[in-house]
Amino acid sequence: MAEKKKEEQEGGKKSGGKMGLIIAAVLLLAAGIGAGAYYLGSKGALPGTGSAEAARAAGANSDIIGPMIEIEPFIVNILDNDGTRYLKAAITLEVETNAGRQEVIDRMPQLRDAILLVASNKTFDELRDLQGKLQLRAELLGRVNEIMRRDRVRRIYFTEFVVQ
Repeated sequence: MAEKKKEEQEGGKKSGGKMGLIIAAVLLLAAGIGAGAYYLGSKGALPGTGSAEAARAAGANSDIIGPMIEIEPFIVNILDNDGTRYLKAAITLEVETNAGRQEVIDRMPQLRDAILLVASNKTFDELRDLQGKLQLRAELLGRVNEIMRRDRVRRIYFTEFVVQ
């Protein structure tokens, strides 16, 4: 009888030890997640990543609408095996600041050239569905922001898009 009580007490200690180990592992995991979140959250404050860049990154996801600049509609030939196809599109660029708006106006010939080159390398099949349009938008955004020096374009909106 005394042996049974001794076994039950040892069994209780073992399960208590396992529980303590589980709690310690959970706390260690939570601390690791917290440290990772702190590191990622403070990444904008590290040297070499100016606060303007952090503000831009935060602004890109905000609901605030920046200045808009319309680009005149353009028509380009697109690639197709069945014959000649065209894309007619009008684009509006959203920038972060009024200075960015002025930069877009100053660089308009460069931006139109880049947009025309990217769009004319697309095929009819790539542009006829939503995924293709979203891909074109992403490519244009990347190319336009390569050209910009002082500011950046936040979003690109297609205000007219016809493929035939």
